[in-house]
Amino acid sequence: MVTLAEVAQHAGVSASTVSYVLSGKRSISATTRHRVEQSIRELGYHPNAGARALASSRSNIIALMIPLRTDMYVPVMMEIAIAVATTARTHGYDVLLLTGEEGPDAVRRVTGSGLADAMILMDVELDDDRLPLLRDGGAPARAKPRVGDDQPSVLIGLPADTTGLTCVDLDFAATGALCVEHLAKLGHRDIAVIGEAPAVYERHTGFAERTLDGLRSRARELGLRVLHRPCEGGYDAMAVTLARVFDERPATTGFVVQNESAVEPLLALLRQQGRAVPEDVSVVAICPDQVATQASVRLTSVAIPAQEMGRHAVEHLVAKLDGRGSDEVVLIAPELTVRASSGPVPSGS
Repeated sequence: MVTLAEVAQHAGVSASTVSYVLSGKRSISATTRHRVEQSIRELGYHPNAGARALASSRSNIIALMIPLRTDMYVPVMMEIAIAVATTARTHGYDVLLLTGEEGPDAVRRVTGSGLADAMILMDVELDDDRLPLLRDGGAPARAKPRVGDDQPSVLIGLPADTTGLTCVDLDFAATGALCVEHLAKLGHRDIAVIGEAPAVYERHTGFAERTLDGLRSRARELGLRVLHRPCEGGYDAMAVTLARVFDERPATTGFVVQNESAVEPLLALLRQQGRAVPEDVSVVAICPDQVATQASVRLTSVAIPAQEMGRHAVEHLVAKLDGRGSDEVVLIAPELTVRASSGPVPSGS
């Protein structure tokens, strides 16, 4: 194993200079820094993580809280997690993955133990009970934060109140509005929204609530009627939901689907009922491009920018750790891709 002393000898500098280059605690000339970094690469030197943590008071670990609930589409969550992990690695950080549904207890455990230098939270609810701890820098409840208690954090998601927080997310309100606008331009007046599982709305999960708010608001402005029905996903649940939609709104000609597991069952059931897509019914989905392009009918969709969300979250977190970041909300503008599942409203509708 290559030692720090060997790196110093190879670069022609002192061991303390190598240590300063690694820790960033002192200003080193660009020429010397480049020479040391080149020696590190050529020799394949890897600093001891424990020693580095003791020297810098940092663990060089980012905690990622990603509750893996059965009512969420796990592939999207994991794509974001992979983007977080790969981006973090480019900045010299590893990722501690927390998949349980522990809420504030997990925040307290991580911040209290010093396991991680910073946190990224996913599956954010409008009134998330983890947020007071983040605003207090991770200090225990009712305790005044001390200098040094502050632990940077970033949310992938948007709560109702973003004060004192840094958030990265797709602009889901604009996403809902964009889907409605597309169907309205095609002449559709009655639209049904096939939503996430009921539990997602019961938790007031931010992305689902904001999509619905944006969709309904734009529909009112355009004079469209909207019927929203949550759905567990899967064929049987979708069959019940679809029957209910056409029973309550027989004139429905447009669907917006925000539930990946409901996409293919919906298309299959429409075919069974003799409703052609898009000649009789148009379908617009909010889903990953892979789901949209591999469906039995290529779906007009707004993609979930999972990789971009994960990358932005880490970059903002690293900026905070380096003392450069500030609290802000970053909303990624939605982009709608028109494919084979949407078309003009049928004549006579």
